[in-house]
Amino acid sequence: MALYSEKVMDHFRNPRNVGVIEDANAIGEVGNAKCGDIMKMYLKIENGIVEDVKFETFGCGSAIASSSMATELIKGQPLSEVRKLTNKAVAEALDGLPAYKMHCSVLAEEAIRSALEDYESRTQENALADRSSESLK
Repeated sequence: MALYSEKVMDHFRNPRNVGVIEDANAIGEVGNAKCGDIMKMYLKIENGIVEDVKFETFGCGSAIASSSMATELIKGQPLSEVRKLTNKAVAEALDGLPAYKMHCSVLAEEAIRSALEDYESRTQENALADRSSESLK
């Protein structure tokens, strides 16, 4: 049996959604000290929907494939669905990862969660700024 599924190899060789979104309103970055992988997710969220998503990953083939698949799974999805994404769903969508590479799918989940936290903190800051400028009028 092959170590990696065809889907893992495809997403590694031809990763989807690679790059940076300059006007992203949600950015998450995570890393794994043990393996040295670093993953950065950029989301453009409009009206509660992930309109666009891109990633930059410095890491092994499994990390790149996991990032690529995770972006495919959340693109165009409402935040309520994005919040439900698990590393298991990422691994299953890739037709599995070797046990010792499952941490790569965990990184993808964590990068998305980190971006969502960033989005929520920005949204709260904007709401507070709007309220304080209203009270100044």
